[in-house]
Amino acid sequence: MFMGTGSDVGKSLLVAGLARAYANRGLRVAPFKPQNMSNNAAVTADGGEIGRAQALQARAARREPTTTMNPVLLKPEGDVGAQTIVLGQRKGSYKARQYWAKRHELLPLVLAAHAELAADADLVLIEGAGSASEVNLRAGDIANFGFARAADKPVVIVADIQRGGVIAALVGTFAVIDPADAALIVATLVNKFQGDPQLFDAGKQFIAERTNVPCLGPVPFFAGASRLPAEDILALDQLPRGEGGFRIVVPRLPRLSNFDDLDPLRLEPGVSVEIVEPGRPLPRGDLIVLPGSKATRADLAALRAEGWDIDILAQHRQGTRVLGICGGYQMLGRTVSDPDGIEGEAGFSAGLGLLDVSTTLGPTKELRVEAATHVGSGTPISGYHMHMGVTSGPGLDRPFARIGNASDGAVSADGLVMGTYLHGLFAADGFRRSFLGAAAQGSTLAYEQMVDETLDALAVHLERHLDLDALLELAR
Repeated sequence: MFMGTGSDVGKSLLVAGLARAYANRGLRVAPFKPQNMSNNAAVTADGGEIGRAQALQARAARREPTTTMNPVLLKPEGDVGAQTIVLGQRKGSYKARQYWAKRHELLPLVLAAHAELAADADLVLIEGAGSASEVNLRAGDIANFGFARAADKPVVIVADIQRGGVIAALVGTFAVIDPADAALIVATLVNKFQGDPQLFDAGKQFIAERTNVPCLGPVPFFAGASRLPAEDILALDQLPRGEGGFRIVVPRLPRLSNFDDLDPLRLEPGVSVEIVEPGRPLPRGDLIVLPGSKATRADLAALRAEGWDIDILAQHRQGTRVLGICGGYQMLGRTVSDPDGIEGEAGFSAGLGLLDVSTTLGPTKELRVEAATHVGSGTPISGYHMHMGVTSGPGLDRPFARIGNASDGAVSADGLVMGTYLHGLFAADGFRRSFLGAAAQGSTLAYEQMVDETLDALAVHLERHLDLDALLELAR
């Protein structure tokens, strides 16, 4: 089980790379994360949702993602609460204190999910959550040592050397955790190293002497990481924006979700994607994208507080295209109603009025993998639905896409404003090139192929810098 000294130390990428490396050796590998907290999620074939990182890890392991790979998913809805997903299905929204007080009750379910995975795998690669040394959260824990103790799993503690203080982070973890937890640790691992690794030899020796377990690595920084879908919003600031002339502008709203929809766009050579931080006006772009939101009405209020609604309306009048995905689509309509307080306080919000539709939020969540066809170009789209709410109105007479005999989304009469519930739409190469027009002319980006090639490169990277035979022995 891989735990971290903190969030964003590279555990998810490490597990993905190891999954591909061991799968390449012929092992049946499965990823597992007992509890995840992320607003970037993926839909499984059986109509559930799991963290985006676990879906990528399953792909790396060359197996279909299942809800057992991430039995508990927390999707933050505000500063102190989150929607709770258990085995792929929404169980309700809870304040942090409510959830923490009852989370221990989920441990039997988490252990059963792990056992089901393990019965069909030679190796289960388990990822912890956040920091393993948050002793204030240890009681009732199911994400880190609470799970490891209950399942009797060996633990590797991962630290990010780029942040500085890596020796203190690793040695300090042993200093603060319970001795019974520390007894499960079989190694530490230094990640994201840059420079001459021999300069860290003394550091490795010091860590090993102070912790009494081997110090693995250092694993050099993997430059290809930016070509893989990012799960955590912490990574949003680190992603390259691209240098192309076609400018896509994205307002960074507080409850942004499924922002990996943007990944294929930022990787197009002819495109630049600019995430605009609060406090700045929206610069003039060729396309404005409003991505998904975990709380549509709250993000609408934030958008207006920044004056971005004025920027969007002004740019639309000047001919800029506007695309809303999921919650962003709902914002583009006339109204968003939440009579039952599904996403926060019950009430009603005026939308931007760029599409002649209205949305009423409700408790039912649509979770489906979809094969669609873009109406404007006739190109296929493979995506997924993950939304709450019913959208209606005359604007639906001009749909964005067709899904069998049904329709999805809406397009304005002038063709400049588009809304869709389809996540993952830009991963379809033909649709993406058609949508971008001249900006993608001559593009050779094959997005899904590039993701697989990057996972292969990551596996080679880890084979080169870690003793995977020794690591496998530690797991046994």
